[in-house]
Amino acid sequence: MFVARHTTLFAALDVKSGMVIGDCMPRHRAKEFLSFLRRIDRAVKGEREVHLILDNYATHKTPEVKAWLDKHPRFKLHFTPTSASWLNLVERFFAEITARRIRRGSYSSVDDLEAAIYDYLLQHNAKPKPFAWSKTADNIIARERRALNALDEIRGNR
Repeated sequence: MFVARHTTLFAALDVKSGMVIGDCMPRHRAKEFLSFLRRIDRAVKGEREVHLILDNYATHKTPEVKAWLDKHPRFKLHFTPTSASWLNLVERFFAEITARRIRRGSYSSVDDLEAAIYDYLLQHNAKPKPFAWSKTADNIIARERRALNALDEIRGNR
């Protein structure tokens, strides 16, 4: 019997330091998300508030997750609008790891892929750098507006 095995990288980026907490898990369910939240809770010492930028994936909003968050009020969740993943800086890290390690590799198993991911995390965290926006907010908003206008024109020409 063949059983397909996958991996999902959960990652949390400290925007001030550039450090990344990452963990590969077999699925992306509330159970795995809660495990990752507990890992962040252990890693971020003290009573510091923890602000997490997330997509609107249903896993992040289950009753189990809400119950955990009620018991851990220092965690604040902020959800990006649909189709605005670029607002989440950890997505920039995902693009970086994909371009610099995952896409360049050849993996004979999920374990090999996970080993490459963990190795990349170790190397990244050995010399972390905060992400610096290269465009101003006004520039980003103007570019987004141009893209939306172009889409509106395409839709209007159907």
